[in-house]
Amino acid sequence: MEIRELRSTYLGELRPFFIPTVTLMGAGCATETPARLQSLGAKKPLIVTDQGIVAAGILKQITDILDQGGMKYAIYDKTLPNPRDKNVDEAFAMYKSEACDSLITLGGGSSHDCGKGVGFLASNGGKIHDYEGLDKSSKPFPPYVAINTTAGTASEMTRFAVITDTSRNVKMAIADWRCTPTIAIDDPKLMMGMPPALTAATGMDALTHAVEAYVSILATPMTDACAEKAIELIGKFLRRAVANGTDLEAREGMCYAEYLGGMAFNNAILGHVHAMAHQLGGFYDLPHGECNAILLPHVSDYNRITNRRRFAKVAELLGENIACCTLDEASKKAITAIRTLSADVGIPAGLIELGKRYGKEVKESDIPTMTANAQKDVCALTNPRQMSDAAVAAIYKAAL
Repeated sequence: MEIRELRSTYLGELRPFFIPTVTLMGAGCATETPARLQSLGAKKPLIVTDQGIVAAGILKQITDILDQGGMKYAIYDKTLPNPRDKNVDEAFAMYKSEACDSLITLGGGSSHDCGKGVGFLASNGGKIHDYEGLDKSSKPFPPYVAINTTAGTASEMTRFAVITDTSRNVKMAIADWRCTPTIAIDDPKLMMGMPPALTAATGMDALTHAVEAYVSILATPMTDACAEKAIELIGKFLRRAVANGTDLEAREGMCYAEYLGGMAFNNAILGHVHAMAHQLGGFYDLPHGECNAILLPHVSDYNRITNRRRFAKVAELLGENIACCTLDEASKKAITAIRTLSADVGIPAGLIELGKRYGKEVKESDIPTMTANAQKDVCALTNPRQMSDAAVAAIYKAAL
């Protein structure tokens, strides 16, 4: 895909803005799930989730709600972090064998992305690899409700899915308006048990979405408004949510923050942070949010000269005092604020440290291959500053 294709699609006279048909937000809103599915004509959804959601008791909360609503369902609970093409195939096989007619995705980005993969195969056929790129489907999804349990990926409301191609060890970026969930549900009560490390990682993922969308070449006044409010809310609530997972106000604040960040990047797309983080996930199976958090200050510092005024605004929204600063000084404070927030919530300082945390060896020798793959990633196309292979490689090395 070329930048001119993106520009002709999204920067002409028409500026499409993609969001779910309905979004439910607030404590207890997950109880609406059966009624919302039935309003779409659904009779038997496949629930796509993961073992973490099962262990946390969240799946049972949802199946109890479905049982009370008299709704049949089937469950695929084997989604892995950084979901694989094989997960999509397994879940779709269950969708067919159980004669399902609709989808519920329950969890964070991995469950939502895997379920979106099922939606592509259920409605359009073929293999999930056929949908890599922009708007490759031709038929609408089955009725689809996405129930979110983390405040970060915003996959419950976006037109994106990321699936690992196990033959290439590459994360396939799929952008398709048809995979936008019909109904998104963000119930902060479902997030109360999320551990501090996951709260931190997903919160920094949301910040990355907002910052990258804010400086994207496809930013508009609508995405700017969403991005600015998301950054402000993350600066206000992320530390609180990490410190005290039962702080309902902080959890709800992060729900709004991640959703607003999703509205921003769902339409302005992203940049080189995500393009590079996708390779770390594909190569080493490292958590996406933490990869983003480590790369964000490095890529932002590289991009800073393209729009110092916007980076100065990021600093202000994150609580930095920029009143007596020059524009250049204020823009540098954005990088400082991002690093400080990341450290405060416990994100590792570098990729080698992150790899050790998860029993992975991040190797400098892999940088050339990851660089080449990052340059092909769709997210790289909307980065505000053109980045050479040497620049990408240098950032990977600096982030080690």
